[in-house]
Amino acid sequence: MATEFLTDIVRIRERARRHMEKGAVTAGYKADLPVVLRILNEALASEIVCVLRYKRHYYMASGIHAQAVAAEFLEHANEEQGHADLIASRITQLGGSPDFNPAGLVSRAHSEYVEGKDLLDMIREDLVAERVAIESYGEMIRYVGDADPTTRTMLEGILATEEEHAEDLANLLATLDSDAKG
Repeated sequence: MATEFLTDIVRIRERARRHMEKGAVTAGYKADLPVVLRILNEALASEIVCVLRYKRHYYMASGIHAQAVAAEFLEHANEEQGHADLIASRITQLGGSPDFNPAGLVSRAHSEYVEGKDLLDMIREDLVAERVAIESYGEMIRYVGDADPTTRTMLEGILATEEEHAEDLANLLATLDSDAKG
């Protein structure tokens, strides 16, 4: 016995015409929209803080390994900026307003802005921030679940990149630590 994949297409069309001002948020949207918008704005603040921290580290990197490490910092800063853009777009798509207000940026962010004293310290601070991001995005993904598959898919993509960043930084840290000891 086969079941129909879609509900009655006539009903879908009728629902699509109602509340058109809500754009992408249809009657089928099951997440708690105010909560999703809040956590996305927190993620946006986190990404902006990460961009700023990585940019500072890029410009402040010095020492024998500075060129290679600075290049990694810059690559990560650019990817974090891409994450911020994705998140801001999704907030807008859901009818919200992306919060770019610098006042309170750090308090809205999950990650911290720590300058670091030297190259190793900068790498450590960036690795801590990536680990915070990994846990935060994992929690957001679990919260959103199947209630908002588009946001979940976006967050999963960002999480994958954050995990790559953490691996890159852990490898850099291990290499520089072994060079310092040997």
